[in-house]
Amino acid sequence: MIRTLIYIFLGGGIGSVLRYCVQMALSERMSPHYFPWATFTVNLAGSFFIGLFYVLSSRFNLSAEVRLLLTGGLCGGFTTFSTFCNDGLLMLKQGFYVPFLLYTLLSVTIGIAAVFAGGAFGRYLS
Repeated sequence: MIRTLIYIFLGGGIGSVLRYCVQMALSERMSPHYFPWATFTVNLAGSFFIGLFYVLSSRFNLSAEVRLLLTGGLCGGFTTFSTFCNDGLLMLKQGFYVPFLLYTLLSVTIGIAAVFAGGAFGRYLS
């Protein structure tokens, strides 16, 4: 149990640092600034990678700990659902109703498609 928690802890730390790097790389460069591009990008990439990691970890018979490091840890630390919700609330409070709807619908639908695509890519690689 302790070993499993350590794997999740390590993956979560790495994922959080990677999320911060993406935030810094995109926050100043992307426009329009009222759309949370960094959060959107991280959530879609994380969705793709969690699908990929599940398939590859099964294909290569990775241990449960390594699977948790990659999925619950790395992807969990990398993706930003709470930030996604907060960004949406801020958009609503600022009156950006159409961007809010677009952001929410695209994040959910493309996120689910990205999980599927990551899994398909993992099956293709293996």
